[in-house]
Amino acid sequence: MISITTLTSLILVSTLLQPIRQWLDSIKIEDSHLARLLCIIIPASCPFEREIKLRSRTILYIPPLCKLNPFYEQLIELRFKALTYLADECGEDITLYC
Repeated sequence: MISITTLTSLILVSTLLQPIRQWLDSIKIEDSHLARLLCIIIPASCPFEREIKLRSRTILYIPPLCKLNPFYEQLIELRFKALTYLADECGEDITLYC
């Protein structure tokens, strides 16, 4: 069961992060250099997922933790906007970034 203070803290954090989410959502991609940079810095898949093996046996599995990032959805959407801009407006082959 979630306590009232925990729920209040979650709402407060969400409220404080909302302007940053809105700013990330409002970014327009109108420059090919910016689009390429975003495609390079924002990974296509979660870079934190790992399997640590000893010979052929998995001894430790670290799950993808990207969805714990409060800006995960906005960053993925920004990467998608950049890829779309490069493909549609610039006519570039985006398989390099996938």
